[in-house]
Amino acid sequence: MVCTKCEKKLSKVAAPDPFKSSSASIKEGSRNVGGSKLIGKPKAPSTSSTSKTTRFQPYAGKCKDCKQTVTQNRAKYCHGCAFKKGICSICGKQILDTSGYSMSAK
Repeated sequence: MVCTKCEKKLSKVAAPDPFKSSSASIKEGSRNVGGSKLIGKPKAPSTSSTSKTTRFQPYAGKCKDCKQTVTQNRAKYCHGCAFKKGICSICGKQILDTSGYSMSAK
């Protein structure tokens, strides 16, 4: 659950769907279907162990209540806790009055 103010903070999809018919790569014919991926693959430079530790982790946040990993960037609460409490998962503002609902105590 996200409030209207935090909707613009939501993560966007990283890339468009490549199998969509309106995709530019299918129109131009640059997409190689059925080809070997190993033939055209460039050789990767040797990596050290430090590059693995500095890798970007987008979902590194934890829920304030249950300490579960959140699935949204900048979120303070996981989806389950936000739904049970009726709050926005990013800012924590009360969205829904859950006093009349029969919520599970899990």
